[in-house]
Amino acid sequence: MMESILFYCFATVAVGTSFILVSMRNIARALFLFFVVLFAMAGLYVFALADFVALTQILIYVGGVLVLLLFAFMLSNKELLNQLQAGTSHFFALPVWQALTVALLFLGVLLYAALQFDRHEPQWIAAAREAGTVITPTDRTVQHLGIHLMTRYLLPFEVISVLLMMALMGAAHLARKGGQT
Repeated sequence: MMESILFYCFATVAVGTSFILVSMRNIARALFLFFVVLFAMAGLYVFALADFVALTQILIYVGGVLVLLLFAFMLSNKELLNQLQAGTSHFFALPVWQALTVALLFLGVLLYAALQFDRHEPQWIAAAREAGTVITPTDRTVQHLGIHLMTRYLLPFEVISVLLMMALMGAAHLARKGGQT
């Protein structure tokens, strides 16, 4: 029962935040909503028994790409960043309460999941173990992913890294150019 509730919560957060994200005009807030979408998608990957993909999603997209996008945004758009700081001048501003609510909800879900997992194994993991669909460390999945990433998919991997580096260099150039005038 709780697994279904968590799944629908993750799905609702992912879809609802995606709709808000694409309709938002403020780029800084859209980037933070993108952060929430990526975490919700990682939660959905866990329910699909794709733990490696979920961890990769968090480490690479949230930890790398999103931080790079925020860094590039903060270097390139100083006026919009000043507007964001001016909009929340006191503690009881609406974005502070929204952030506090989301943080407390995440804390509650994490605490509940940790307590439930200590008591008994979730039903979907037990069902996967009985069906024989659990990936074991002897399957060498990570090794196969590494081989494919460095052989078959090397060109797309390098193109994406060059594209991200160009975005960072462009943001740094715009920030330096804005400081000289």
